[in-house]
Amino acid sequence: QAQLVESGGGLVQSGGSLRLSCAASGIIFRPNAMGWYRQAPGKQRDLVAVIGSGGATEYADSVKDRFTISRDNAKNTVDLQMDTVKPEDTGVYYCNLKSTGALKFDYWGQGTQVTVSS
Repeated sequence: QAQLVESGGGLVQSGGSLRLSCAASGIIFRPNAMGWYRQAPGKQRDLVAVIGSGGATEYADSVKDRFTISRDNAKNTVDLQMDTVKPEDTGVYYCNLKSTGALKFDYWGQGTQVTVSS
């Protein structure tokens, strides 16, 4: 069982920057992928960015060239650097840890609110 704790959310002006962090604790198997998902009010939870334990990354088209995901395998942490934020980036951001191997698991953090003012 693993636990994920997010931090770094808050209020930021359009065009500004924000950094989200997520720390995973407990029993963590590899290979895995750590990622960030966003849920805006009244909408489904969508992928923002994900990074595999080998470093491969994937981004939603809406955040490419603005957001950067990174991870520290030794510390079991994943960060999301959000630059040039827009009001449409507003939502609850959830950290996720899921298996990419034979052993299946899928864990979520409690979420952190990001609000971008125009």
